[in-house]
Amino acid sequence: MNKYILASFILLISINIAHAESGVFIEPMATYETGSGDVSFPSPINSSDSKVKGFGVGARMGAQVWQTVFAGVDARYSMPNFKDTTLNQDIKSKAWNAGPMVGIQMPTPVGLRLWGSWILAAQLDPDQDKSVDEEFKGGNGFRIGGGFRVGLVSLNAEYQYIKYDDTEIQQAGVFTPGYTTSDIVLKNKSFIFSISIPIGI
Repeated sequence: MNKYILASFILLISINIAHAESGVFIEPMATYETGSGDVSFPSPINSSDSKVKGFGVGARMGAQVWQTVFAGVDARYSMPNFKDTTLNQDIKSKAWNAGPMVGIQMPTPVGLRLWGSWILAAQLDPDQDKSVDEEFKGGNGFRIGGGFRVGLVSLNAEYQYIKYDDTEIQQAGVFTPGYTTSDIVLKNKSFIFSISIPIGI
């Protein structure tokens, strides 16, 4: 409950900022993610190492004041490659996450930018492989990053941590149970590199 209160507080800040000497903005981006993690299975199956790597897109939207402080929502969508050592998977996947964010930046055409995002919702859905189809859901975590703005473009680097608390088993061998369990948990840590274009509206 506390995380939703904080998210509402950040969104309220962004609305108040929009009424100050400022305006709203949108920042589309192209991303590249590389990360690793582990999948915890119930006993007697050992934990599995995992890796994600691939391209995506995203956008930050919100309000900024004096072109220095900005706050709003940060949403991402990607199609990374997913590897799992226990299941010996090396497959394509689809992923998304979203949450509130707040940041600061130098109000100049060339300058440093810093921000943080609280990821309130996330999902990672690997393709079916070796008669196994699973979907990691209920993700939450955080992302912190910085960038360097040069004219209209911002070059960015971020660290992201997401824990997926639930897993939906859509297929296991010849069975298609279609049930969700909290006994299989994926924790993933990634570095994300991106190019974005902050646009004031």
